[in-house]
Amino acid sequence: MRALVLGACALFATTDHASAATTQNAVNPIRKVVTMLQDMTTKVTEEGKKEEELYHKFMCYCKNNGGDLTASIEAAQTKIESVTAELKSGEERKAQTEADLKEHQGSRAEAEDTMATATALR
Repeated sequence: MRALVLGACALFATTDHASAATTQNAVNPIRKVVTMLQDMTTKVTEEGKKEEELYHKFMCYCKNNGGDLTASIEAAQTKIESVTAELKSGEERKAQTEADLKEHQGSRAEAEDTMATATALR
C-alpha cells in the first residue's frame, strides 16, 4: 500500500509545471487521488498503532491472568480432594451411627422385655 502511494506521488511529481499551473485554478482530479491516498496512509498508520496498543494490552492481560487462573484451578482441585475426603468420612460416620442406633434399639427392646418379665414375676 505504501509503495503504491509513493509510486503515485513520484509519478505525479514528474509532470511538467506548465500543466499543473493551468489546472490549478480548476479542481485537479489527480491531486484529489493523491490527497486521498495520503489520507489513507495516515489513517492506516494510525489504525496500526491502535491495533498494536490493543495487542500489547491483551498480551499483558493474558500473561497476568494466566497465572491467576492456574493458581485458582489448582486451589479448586485441592479443595475437591479435601471435600471428597470429608464426604467419605461423613458417610462412614453416618453408617456407624445408624449401626449403633439399631444395636441400641435392640438392647432397649431386650431391656423392656426383661423389665416386663421381672414385673410379671413379682
